[in-house]
Amino acid sequence: MGIWNKLRGELIDIIQWIDDTNDSIVYRFERYNHQIKYGAQLTVREGQTAVFVNEGRIADVFRPGMYTLETANLPILSTLQGWKYGFNSPFMAEIYFCSMRQFTDLKWGTMNPILLRDAEFGPVRLRAFGTYAIKVSNPPVLIREIVGTDGHFTIDEIVSQLRNIIVSRFAEIMGKSRIPVLEMAANYSELGEFLTRRIATEFLSYGLELTKLLVENISLPPAVEEALDKRTSMGVVGNLSAYTQFNIADSIPVAADNPGGLAAAGAGIGLGMAMAGPIGQEQARSLPGAAAAYFVAVEGRQTGPFDITTLSNQAASGRLTRQSLVWTQGMPQWMRAGDVPELAEVFASIPPPLPPEE
Repeated sequence: MGIWNKLRGELIDIIQWIDDTNDSIVYRFERYNHQIKYGAQLTVREGQTAVFVNEGRIADVFRPGMYTLETANLPILSTLQGWKYGFNSPFMAEIYFCSMRQFTDLKWGTMNPILLRDAEFGPVRLRAFGTYAIKVSNPPVLIREIVGTDGHFTIDEIVSQLRNIIVSRFAEIMGKSRIPVLEMAANYSELGEFLTRRIATEFLSYGLELTKLLVENISLPPAVEEALDKRTSMGVVGNLSAYTQFNIADSIPVAADNPGGLAAAGAGIGLGMAMAGPIGQEQARSLPGAAAAYFVAVEGRQTGPFDITTLSNQAASGRLTRQSLVWTQGMPQWMRAGDVPELAEVFASIPPPLPPEE
């Protein structure tokens, strides 16, 4: 086998790399005893770069094209070898081919939750994941810093380190950004671009370029997601009394199709209507985030409805007084605002009328 390799090395004078893999970054061209014939043909294809290494030192770098390996084409290597007047015998050198294409759809994600403080929810734990793409930007730096003497370096040998850098910087940036949890989904693109700019310098130190980083998802703990779902459901239901009345009206045709169903459902319908009145209104007020809205009589006209904040502003400006007539669902009739216990806070900072002068 040794003799055959020696003979094959002396006969072959074409140096090239045809990559049929999807994960190779660097490939070392194998020749017997690392001997390269004088006048050999070097072919560097588009998306490749060839790097000559002589006695552990990077000598020459070749971009895409076809080269005849002679003294004129190897100025650095010729200087290292001391060939002042040319040579015509094999010379010793290692040739590394670097793939310059983009490596896409690389995954990153947080193995453990990131603890952040949100203005609305307080301390929360987030998980995030996405994809990124890289390419070789400086072959000599990549070989010097990462590859070393590895004859076949693949993307799998470095993705773990790159992923750790991304996750670490992501946690740091999210902690400083103070983006509200509910607004993160609207900032995925901006966040990905910002991360790309922040991390690019660290990738360049490895001879790599971070060309794209995407944030695909930022997820909350199940308990927080459940609370958000409940809040969303409450917003969809809206007015609990109207929702109850609608369900009762919708059930009447179904009950009428069953023998005696309408009569049997009478008590249930009556109870539901009662709940849709004062009791239902009281329950609606007790729900988190649900607040009663009041109509106000102004010069014989009905205005509103207004929430408590708006009523407080009207009271402060004098538009709403304790004598103003108001009404909200659950009230049997219009009442003076000063007689409604729920509106006491509206007039808490408003002084009562001055007593008549004697």
